[in-house]
This record gives sequence, structure tokens and C-alpha cells, in this order.
Amino acid sequence: MKKKLSLLVAAILATSVFTTSVMADAKKGQKYYLKKLKICKKDGLKNGAVFATKHSRKEWAGIKDAGTLQDEWKSICAHGVKKINKMKEKDINNLYDFVWKYASDGEVPSCG
Repeated sequence: MKKKLSLLVAAILATSVFTTSVMADAKKGQKYYLKKLKICKKDGLKNGAVFATKHSRKEWAGIKDAGTLQDEWKSICAHGVKKINKMKEKDINNLYDFVWKYASDGEVPSCG
């Protein structure tokens, strides 16, 4: 009985750790923008906040539902096409969380 209980606890712990690492994160999206998409300044985007405010939260959600997030990002930041094409799924999710959180009708970020 003790062995089964310890296995159950270990399984629950492992599942909780795994699910938190799979979730997207706006802070990670902001870091991705700052690290990989600074080149967007050449397109007239002063910082990540300007990038995110190109649409409202509802518009960003619609773009995601349509499956055209990367295409939209490429149209906003033409100089970042190579970086956007190389994005991993987790990066896409994190950057989406960032643009959704700081959309034109969302929160105001404390930095670029």
C-alpha cells in the first residue's frame, strides 16, 4: 500500500511539473521579442509594446484561431521574417500570450 501511495504521489508531482512547463508565458514571449525580434525597429516598431498594440485582444485571438499568427507577425515586421519562420511552437505560444496581454486594449508593459 505504501509503495502504491508513493507511486501515486510521484505521478501527480511529475504531471504538475510537466503541465506548468507546457503553458505559454507572456514574459517569455516578451523576452523572445527582445532577443530575436529587435530587428523590427527597422520596420518602425519602437519596441514590443508597439508590436503588440497593432491589434486588440479580440483581433489577436481571431488571428490565432484562423491559424495565421506568423503571417500577421511577418506583415507587421517584414525584417523579422527569417526569425518568425524559425519559431518553435512554444515560442509562438509565448509570443502570442505577450501580444494578447499587451494588445491595444490590454495592459501596458513596463519595458520594451
